[in-house]
Amino acid sequence: MVGPAFTLRNVPAREDRNPITVFRNPDRPQHVAIETCPKGHVRVRDARRDARAATAGSILVTRLAKRGAAGIVSDGGFRDAHGIGQFAMPAFHACPSAPTNLTLHEARDLKVPISCGGVPVCPGGILVGDRDGVNVIFAHLADESAEEYKGMDAPRAFVLEKVGNGAPIIGLYPCTKDENRKKVRSLAREDRPLTL
Repeated sequence: MVGPAFTLRNVPAREDRNPITVFRNPDRPQHVAIETCPKGHVRVRDARRDARAATAGSILVTRLAKRGAAGIVSDGGFRDAHGIGQFAMPAFHACPSAPTNLTLHEARDLKVPISCGGVPVCPGGILVGDRDGVNVIFAHLADESAEEYKGMDAPRAFVLEKVGNGAPIIGLYPCTKDENRKKVRSLAREDRPLTL
């Protein structure tokens, strides 16, 4: 998953502000976020690291996918988590959770800086996600970061192949042995630091 962040901020829910009837409000930020998230963006929702209530379910995630979003990220829970996990669009959440978001979360503001998983996420910041998790790159550092990461796979693949073939890691990882450093340098771009 790669795409710019489209953020949604939550605040703690209050019974007087979040009765079940708020679902009738066509301007409810949770639904507006789904319908206005631009194609290719990642919808990011701040749940204050509280996954006891869902921040989305299969209906909202399906709609987001149909609109062409690059993914969805929440530090809260998802209802229908197993089904969402089968979707082609990447979806990251803290854990499955059945209760409606109204029990804990009030969706409040769109396109504002938020915290998700304890990390600051600004609108337009770049989110990169894979099976290991999600990284957030500030928009003004995106080009520099992309350049830095070019060529990282080849040296890592070399080391993994060697280890997979029985090579000891001493002198290979980290790469301190001259013969290994030469091979890794030939695989990496010359102008980037040698790291694995």
